[in-house]
Amino acid sequence: MRDDMNHHPYAAMRRMILAMMILVPVIPFVMVLGIGYYYFTTSLETSAISSMKRIVDDHRQMIEFFLAERKADLEFILYSHDYEDLADAQTLFRVFNQLQMESTAFVDLGLFNEEGVHVNYQGPFRMQLIGRNYGEEDWFKQVIKQGVYISDIFLGYRKVPHFIIAVAREENKKKWVIRATIDTYMFNELVKKVRIGKTGEAYILNAEGLFQTERRSGGDLMKKDTDYVPGATPHEGIKTFIQTHQNGDAYLYASTWLKNKEWLLVVRQEKADAFSALHSAAYLIVLIIVIGGAVITAVAFYTTNRIVRRMEQMDKDKDQLGQQLIRASRLAELGEMAAGFAHEINNPLQIMKSEQTLMDTILSDLKEKGELKESEDLAEFEDSMDQIKLQIDRCAKITQAILKFGRQGEPISRDVDLSVFIPEVASMIEKKASVHGIALKEEIAEGIPPVHGDPGQLQQVLLNLLNNAIDAIIDAHGSEGGELIIQARPDENGKVMISVTDNGAGISPQNLKKVFTPFFTTKPVGKGTGLGLSVCFGIVDSMGGVMEVQSQKGEGTTFTVRLPAAA
Repeated sequence: MRDDMNHHPYAAMRRMILAMMILVPVIPFVMVLGIGYYYFTTSLETSAISSMKRIVDDHRQMIEFFLAERKADLEFILYSHDYEDLADAQTLFRVFNQLQMESTAFVDLGLFNEEGVHVNYQGPFRMQLIGRNYGEEDWFKQVIKQGVYISDIFLGYRKVPHFIIAVAREENKKKWVIRATIDTYMFNELVKKVRIGKTGEAYILNAEGLFQTERRSGGDLMKKDTDYVPGATPHEGIKTFIQTHQNGDAYLYASTWLKNKEWLLVVRQEKADAFSALHSAAYLIVLIIVIGGAVITAVAFYTTNRIVRRMEQMDKDKDQLGQQLIRASRLAELGEMAAGFAHEINNPLQIMKSEQTLMDTILSDLKEKGELKESEDLAEFEDSMDQIKLQIDRCAKITQAILKFGRQGEPISRDVDLSVFIPEVASMIEKKASVHGIALKEEIAEGIPPVHGDPGQLQQVLLNLLNNAIDAIIDAHGSEGGELIIQARPDENGKVMISVTDNGAGISPQNLKKVFTPFFTTKPVGKGTGLGLSVCFGIVDSMGGVMEVQSQKGEGTTFTVRLPAAA
């Protein structure tokens, strides 16, 4: 239950950080892509529609030019020959051959009098058409009235779909007409040849929506276009729109009127084909969104986990720091208590020493007076008294060392004779080392110069290094095989070197850089505060010296202190 409570704040914080790290980049990312997609698609749509309009306009001009050219050919014949010339079969044959040399679009050529009788004809249906009366036909009435007439596709007498161009001329108050049939197949191919993408096609409808040319995707001549029927009111210019048919297919249409708004040129293309680039762009943007979203999400998860782990570690470090501060405070209090205990113990020891001295004096007086005779019991008693004196002196030395180490106050600097000082410090941990089977060696060079500093602080530095060395040796060797060496000798540049070397567990390279960092410790919880070496480093630095460490994992460690020699 407690672990759930501890992790709950991190879970909520994780969700909040993750949401922010995803939403903050995703929102502008999607907005940029959305805006870019909008303008890009608008540009593509505009480009596709403009291209369609341009094609329709070019095709319209081509068709109108074709019809105008055919009409001009007939008008040239009409005004370069009189009625009698064209009524002659040989003349009409020659004229028709010249006409076909100008354009193979002409299938036949016929001459009609004022009453509408087919007077002369050159073409494949000569026997069927000469002599027929077209006076009541709508096309004949229109050409007599207007002077020029281009018909819709119709069957006529020949029962074959075709359309005609007819022009009329008035001569000597009489009107006569020449008419030509246009090659429907050629005209059909001329209209159908538009190629736009894979599905683009062009065709012509009349005002009633009947096919005047075939449609590639299906649509026979003179049949009704069920997909698109022109409106009752012809539109101006080029009209574009998208229309969905009953079968679900959507098309982009572009249409324009021809032949005085009697024919409608229609160009259409499947919407998917017309906007294929748009769909490709949409797929690409979707792919970018998916990949970008995945990358953003992955980075957000990775970064969030790192942040949360760092926060958890910081909280753990803070808790550990608090515990270390508490332990350091307890150790400080324990040091003060130890100094107090040593002081309190020292007083009874002095009394015991005085009493022992008194007892020794009384014993000597009794022996001089002859009241005590030499005996084995007396010898044992004197040995016991000597042992009591020895242990009292030993306890006194221990309490004096504790009082000296725990003495508080301003640092008092003086010259320290290392040849005497180091053995005194070593004697304080000598018993601890021997209990754990550690051989303690002292290598102090003769004539080593003194150093200037506070003895209590220097004692603290050496004791910390020695105790750390003992702990490292115990971890590596247990209770046998340990070796601890204290060295002191003059160093170059007027300095003195003191080193503490052990054959303990050693320090890993990644921890070697952090050994002087406050509160860093490799010892288990409760065994170290991480303050010792950082404090020692500060003490040595305040004395004008430097502190170094060298270590090999599994081989041992050497701490070196270099202090200026006293003047």
